[in-house]
Amino acid sequence: MPIDVHQHIWPPDFVELLRARTAPPHLDGWTLHLEGEPPYEVDPADHDIDARTRLAGTDGLDLALVSLSSPLGIEHLPPAEALPLLSAFHEGALALPAPFGVWASPCLSEPDPGAVERDLRRGCVGLQLPATALLDAAGLRACAPFLDLLTRLGKPLFVHPGVAPPTPRAPSWWAALVPYQQQSHGAWFAFRAFGRARHPELRVCFAALAGLAPMHGERLAARGGGRGEVDFDVFYDTSSYGTRAVDALVRAVGIDVVVSGSDRPYAHLVIPDLGAEAAVHALRTVNPARLLHGRS
Repeated sequence: MPIDVHQHIWPPDFVELLRARTAPPHLDGWTLHLEGEPPYEVDPADHDIDARTRLAGTDGLDLALVSLSSPLGIEHLPPAEALPLLSAFHEGALALPAPFGVWASPCLSEPDPGAVERDLRRGCVGLQLPATALLDAAGLRACAPFLDLLTRLGKPLFVHPGVAPPTPRAPSWWAALVPYQQQSHGAWFAFRAFGRARHPELRVCFAALAGLAPMHGERLAARGGGRGEVDFDVFYDTSSYGTRAVDALVRAVGIDVVVSGSDRPYAHLVIPDLGAEAAVHALRTVNPARLLHGRS
């Protein structure tokens, strides 16, 4: 059952609400304006539902999970601004044809676990939170009601990079390579330090290989943080990474917790050639099924 755990599609009503805004995040035609990034020219074909459905078929996917892209910053908007956007995203994404599924997203400026539970019960596979909400013990305490809900319902958490801070004169790739990775790296260590003991049964998937945080196991051990024991309920999606990064991460955590996430429409589907048929089978089939459908 090939699964891609990380894709992005903007439903039509969601697009129109972004165009109606005058402050970030907003769309001017197909030009996306965000708080901490240069204007980005969106390819309309990336959000053409028929085209994306055909592409998922070409990729051979049985399931492709669509998430709200947290760098948009919608989760942190005031409720009057966030809730219509979140509703439009959930309604449109849940109406997508097969093979698409949906990660729910919450309003963090006025947290409502009841609203998230309703989205989960009507079909969302789990909850996405921005890494910026999980960077320390305080963030994990604030999000604990959501994490408790996921544990109670047996649903996973997907941690996605959040809003990038403004960086004057930075090149266009800066946000994706620096703050996104720093956020993911910090959220991974925060969950290890403060989250796992509080949520021992929660399954968590980090986008973009968690900013390569597990690669710091030797330094963690040298600084008294333990030997970097593998948490088999923490997973890593490949996002834009390829063979070298995935191979290095597999050496740190093993193949059992690496899952396929293409980060479409921002990157082509990458199934790294790890040189072993069993590894590719695990990456495409066994691991995401274990993440989404229970422990093996």
